[in-house]
Amino acid sequence: MVVVRKIALYFVCLLVVFATKTGFASEYHVGPGDVLSITVYDNDDLATKVRVSTAGTIVMPLIGQIKVQSLTVNAITDKITAMLADGYLVSPQVNVFVEEFRSKKAVILGSVRMPGLIELSGPTNFLELVSKAGGLEKDAGDTATIQRKGGGKESSVIIVDLLALIEKGDLSQNMVIQDGDTIFVSKGGMCFITGQVEKPGTYTCGEDTTILKLVALAGGFTGKASRSGINLVRIVDNQKKVYKKVDLYTQLKDSDVVVVPESFF
Repeated sequence: MVVVRKIALYFVCLLVVFATKTGFASEYHVGPGDVLSITVYDNDDLATKVRVSTAGTIVMPLIGQIKVQSLTVNAITDKITAMLADGYLVSPQVNVFVEEFRSKKAVILGSVRMPGLIELSGPTNFLELVSKAGGLEKDAGDTATIQRKGGGKESSVIIVDLLALIEKGDLSQNMVIQDGDTIFVSKGGMCFITGQVEKPGTYTCGEDTTILKLVALAGGFTGKASRSGINLVRIVDNQKKVYKKVDLYTQLKDSDVVVVPESFF
């Protein structure tokens, strides 16, 4: 299950990277710390590389100080073009490129390999953020939450369905991360299966995991397995309780142990 999820995550990331970088780049809102590279066609003396100040301004040759705080790249291009056309150049052709993204940050916590504060290097979606955090841990659950600050003091919470995104390729779950977002990747339950299965061991078990699904994750039954004699060991009120001959469609809980005995017939 873990290997399948990692492979699926890798390929889904590949599918969305190009769309993200091309589709959202012009919508990025510039902020303090970002470095802009500005060129004007046929006017090399106006080419400049400048960092946006804490006041949200830049200084450009000939024009002077320009307010760019919260403007998109396209809006900055239009603003500089209009200012140059106002008595300086005839039909100026301006190109603005964000060379370094430093103004936007998000925090990712939970079941990722490198949780912490991450700079958003341009438009960043959920999968890219997970990749920057080193990927999902093997105990990652089926959901993640994005806590997002609203216009006032209130914040909203967005649920990301990891199963739908990673295993089913539902890109509607691949949310665009915004400045100030806090992302938490839940930890999934872990269940252990032993006995007559191909790959005994520990596997992630979510709310919809049944004994049959856990058997499938473990490579299926061996030829000696007793399918009707499966036992379930569960901790109830801090006491170990054994359920004998349980149904294959029994739903599992965190820390359950499934024992598949050998058939003697």
